[in-house]
Amino acid sequence: MRVVLASQSPRRRELMKTLGFDFLVDAADIDEETAEYQNPKSYVRETALRKARAVTPKHPGCVIVAADTIVVIDDRVLGKPHDEAEAETMLSLLSGRSHDVYTGIAIIYENKCRTFVEKTRVFVAPLASEEIKDYVSTGEPLDKAGAYGIQGAFGKFIRRIEGDYFNVVGLPVCRLYHEMKKIMAIMP
Repeated sequence: MRVVLASQSPRRRELMKTLGFDFLVDAADIDEETAEYQNPKSYVRETALRKARAVTPKHPGCVIVAADTIVVIDDRVLGKPHDEAEAETMLSLLSGRSHDVYTGIAIIYENKCRTFVEKTRVFVAPLASEEIKDYVSTGEPLDKAGAYGIQGAFGKFIRRIEGDYFNVVGLPVCRLYHEMKKIMAIMP
């Protein structure tokens, strides 16, 4: 059985390797901005499902895995920043506060679909404006929801988390592994 990861994220690719399944990558080409936002859980679930459905026709008989991650603070969604100024604004908002990271997963197999959402709370230390500017100047925040990568240089500003660390990186590894095991058990 072949598995297809419908993601262009290098972090998701690395995390997917840890699951031990052979897989290939076919990044979904969808406009994430057009997904209707009702609440964080439905947004990431629906966006992940749209990604999975976008690549399914090209891979008959395969298990398709897609994900979408957002950062939410004060009911405001922080996606990927468009530029350095927006990254600085996002990081200033996160400074000294907690926020939630939601990742929606969609798995399509044999004309069936499983979806789930994982939530992790992240507590960020207070950040000086110079620390924010220095971090943004690395370029690291520009391709990440919420303008930070917990696994990179920003990790030193994380006081603690409640939930799955890998969910914050972009793929809730433990939950995905167990869902995939259930699917593998029923696949021919």
